[in-house]
Amino acid sequence: MLMQSRLAALAAALLLSTGAAYAQQGAKKNAAPPAAAQPAPAPTQPQGDAAQAQQAGWVVRCTSVSRDAPLECAMEQNAVLTKTGQTIVLINIRIAPDTRTPIALLQLPLGLNLPVGAKLQVDEGKTVDLQIQTCENRGCYASTPIAADLLAALRSGKQLKVSFQNMGKETIAIPMPLGDFAAAYDKIK
Repeated sequence: MLMQSRLAALAAALLLSTGAAYAQQGAKKNAAPPAAAQPAPAPTQPQGDAAQAQQAGWVVRCTSVSRDAPLECAMEQNAVLTKTGQTIVLINIRIAPDTRTPIALLQLPLGLNLPVGAKLQVDEGKTVDLQIQTCENRGCYASTPIAADLLAALRSGKQLKVSFQNMGKETIAIPMPLGDFAAAYDKIK
């Protein structure tokens, strides 16, 4: 029950911070030259080739319940279809205050083959299987503590691949750049 309430609170915080991210991205797009504000066309449904997804890099956000409370920081990166603005993958990583271990929350699109779950892989390293825990109208969610070996791979790696299957049992792999992961992680630990 405690894990479910923590997952629900984390999902709510993630969804609130996602709205702020879209507002910030909208302001950045309005300030950019017209040529940069027009992303390349992309299909409306994710395919096996994830070239149509756009990532902005790892972003750090800190919040506090009050002025006297300590800051709680999280880092996130999302992959969005450039044509529709649909979030395909959103990864949120925070440090659990009680255990001081990193926890990852993934938001994935609806229409997944749920029994297969999702997979994480850094570069060509070991694959980590994730069980999809719940779905709602914005997507499906999986959460997992990040083991020390996976954290080391994320800090030194070039690309994180998030993969899952659609209802047609086609594997979809979304590459997420890790170039600024270490710097962002250092800000939240």
